[in-house]
Amino acid sequence: MAGSALRVCGRLLLRRPPALSAAALFGSRGHSGEAPGHPGENGESTLPPWEERTGEPLDTKRARLLYESRKRGMLENCILLSLFAKEYLNTMSEKQLRLYDKLINQPSNDWDIYYWATGARPTPSEFDTEVMHLLQEYAKNRNMEQRISQPDLEYLFENKA
Repeated sequence: MAGSALRVCGRLLLRRPPALSAAALFGSRGHSGEAPGHPGENGESTLPPWEERTGEPLDTKRARLLYESRKRGMLENCILLSLFAKEYLNTMSEKQLRLYDKLINQPSNDWDIYYWATGARPTPSEFDTEVMHLLQEYAKNRNMEQRISQPDLEYLFENKA
């Protein structure tokens, strides 16, 4: 008796559950949370187009870009961009800050930025700038530095004392 019960339980456990559609799992609104009639392509929410911030003071722009370099959609870019920002952000000219702002905020996919920076994919001409070349060179890590986490923020306060 116990053997047959085990076989029945085993068969039940090994059976595949019935396939459910996304609509059955998430309802007709999909996963985006958008109101019906307002979803983007394939039911995903869309980002508003990037617009350059005009009139932003340079110290405010640097602080914002530092934050945006650290808070990305993927860990690889969090590490790469935050370390790059630590190294170069405070010495960038106003023009370079604008180019960096466009680079990290206009593309809708963080993987694109990563692939361009690492040379896995060609950089589109609109992003093929001096800042991208600087980032690509930094990503090569010619000094073989250990880059496994974002930098601590203490360096921001070292020269303030």
